Amino acid sequence: MTRKVAVFTATRAEYGLLYWLMKDIQASQALQLQVLVSGMHLSPEFGETWKDIVADGFAIDAKVEMLLSSDTAVGVAKSMGLGALGFADALERLAPDMLVVLGDRFEALAVVQVAAVMRIPVAHLHGGEITEGAYDDAFRHAISKLSYLHFVAAEPYRQRVIQMGEAPQRVFNVGAFGLDHLLRTPRLSLQALSESLGFTLDRPFLLATYHPETAVESDATAVFSAMLAAFDAFAGYQVILTYPNADNGGRAIIPLLEAYAAANPRRVLAIPSLGFRRYLSAVALASAVVGNSSSGIIEVPAFGVPSVNIGARQQGRLAADSVVHCQAEAVSIREALAKALSPDFAEQCRHVVNPYGQGRAAASTVQVLEQLDAVTPKSFHDLV
Repeated sequence: MTRKVAVFTATRAEYGLLYWLMKDIQASQALQLQVLVSGMHLSPEFGETWKDIVADGFAIDAKVEMLLSSDTAVGVAKSMGLGALGFADALERLAPDMLVVLGDRFEALAVVQVAAVMRIPVAHLHGGEITEGAYDDAFRHAISKLSYLHFVAAEPYRQRVIQMGEAPQRVFNVGAFGLDHLLRTPRLSLQALSESLGFTLDRPFLLATYHPETAVESDATAVFSAMLAAFDAFAGYQVILTYPNADNGGRAIIPLLEAYAAANPRRVLAIPSLGFRRYLSAVALASAVVGNSSSGIIEVPAFGVPSVNIGARQQGRLAADSVVHCQAEAVSIREALAKALSPDFAEQCRHVVNPYGQGRAAASTVQVLEQLDAVTPKSFHDLV
């Protein structure tokens, strides 16, 4: 009898990390993949990226609309409520034996709380991490406490999940899931990437993504404008700007992003979503990755490419020496970019050690899911 494993995805970035795990579950003789799609994937505003999931050969078993056209705190909270209503119906119909969620998003918290009430065990990926500049930090820890199995990206994160009272035998250090792409995903050449984007990349370029800092008092539009001002000091570089997540204040960034691209049509490309193949190809070819996405901390160092991490959103994560941290203001961003783009630093980045594993997270996780015995009630694991 096969075990039904429902994989939940709500954002383009999260799906990129889940791709190889979904492929390996799909190929397993002992597991049956179910795909539950929600959030930004279903929004035209953010590129309707559910279509990419279908194009990659996955059948979507359930879609749950939840995003209101509002990124205020009240709007996000109401979206979580709408999600809970839809997830209850979807999970009742799918009746999975296990629900897989990744990370720390409000969409993931909404579906996991429903699964807990419905007694559906949860496998949580990338728990134990710290991101002090986003409310996602608390969401991640809450998801861990609502989960049965844990697949973490580094040993310090495994110890942190155990410190939260989770039994060591259910916490597995498998490395970062995004690194599987290094070993398994073909990348596009510069010419092929340009053709796919419909944008000529004929100079060195920067790849940038900025999300609001939701756990601290921060003006997302002011910080984003400061980042754009810093880019103006490096006019010899082209810029690929991807849209922010649907977090509090995220939509306010989009008009600034689009206006900057419109004012610099040959130098700047603004795009809602690259998709993970184009994104990974762009990372490998970029002179630097800039912003405050977790990818700049976790995946980018494995490519030997410098990262500029802006502000507090990712504060607390393990980071390779290729990551340059800076304050969320123009002068600091400009100085960090100057360091990242210097020939000496770029050479150092080619030899950094990434603390997030070797790119075999998906296979390791599927092996655990295949060999899992009957789910037993959880008990709090006290440290002695």
